[in-house]
Amino acid sequence: MTHEPVLLAPIIEFMRSAGFADNSDKNSRIADCTLGLGGYSEKILQTFTDAQIYALDRDLRAIELSNSRLSDYASRFTALHGNFGNVGTSLANFAPFDALVFDLGVSNMQLTEADRGFSFQMDGPLDMRMNSQAGRTAADVVNTASVADLADIFWLYGEERFSRQIARGIEEHRKHGRELKTTGELVEVIRNVLPAPVQRKMGTHPARRVFQALRIHVNNELEELETALASIREIAAPDAMVVIVSYHSLEDRIVKHAFRTWKKENKWGTVLTKRPVLPDTEEIERNHKARSAKLRVFRFFGKKQAPGGRRYG
Repeated sequence: MTHEPVLLAPIIEFMRSAGFADNSDKNSRIADCTLGLGGYSEKILQTFTDAQIYALDRDLRAIELSNSRLSDYASRFTALHGNFGNVGTSLANFAPFDALVFDLGVSNMQLTEADRGFSFQMDGPLDMRMNSQAGRTAADVVNTASVADLADIFWLYGEERFSRQIARGIEEHRKHGRELKTTGELVEVIRNVLPAPVQRKMGTHPARRVFQALRIHVNNELEELETALASIREIAAPDAMVVIVSYHSLEDRIVKHAFRTWKKENKWGTVLTKRPVLPDTEEIERNHKARSAKLRVFRFFGKKQAPGGRRYG
């Protein structure tokens, strides 16, 4: 199992520009709000030798693997179990944070372990829960939701143009008393519903958008993101930096809107990325996951930085 953090080089440069130093006694506190396999935490710990990282993940397996991976940094690394949507309460005891980092993608661990049910390329149980100990599975959704609800899920969270046809195909499958229990069975239904010429023109796997939609729905990902963004200011240092990497337009739209509100309406700080930072060709060739990534960065005003004499934080 391998993991290469996306857009890591520009993230480190943004942190340096914000005053993080390679050798410092500042004892910076950083929140890794989506720990995964620990790639971002590892690089930050290696680069900034004063950094104290407090990390959060809803996947207990990810925490186990990251603790093992980062055992050399045990004195500066603490991993906690919890959803990133609860970052305001889960990490409150360790605040304030000088930087908060979010990588909103699915980890390689979840994609490469067939029994987690995230991948449309491997057959496994139709699960998709990031916290495998709680909540409804993707199988629960596709076997019980109405056609209208399934179509809405596929359209709203996957922007799938053939959402209604796929939803009706699932209903037809259920009419014969057959439950969809595996990822392979769902892929087969989707392939049977979509005409071959349509699949050829897609330029991607025909099940990709449906799997994305189900994953987002099962894990309440967009709601978790909105909740997290609403609570960040409570645990951020006065001049903290917020770093967010997103992987599809739904996430990026939420982040862009939040940063714009913080800047124009709340006047809390400034957006350091007028346009999202995208991976270069070399990174995409090296790491296919990076192809859809977008990086946005926000910097809160410190008490001495705020315009017009107003004080923040």
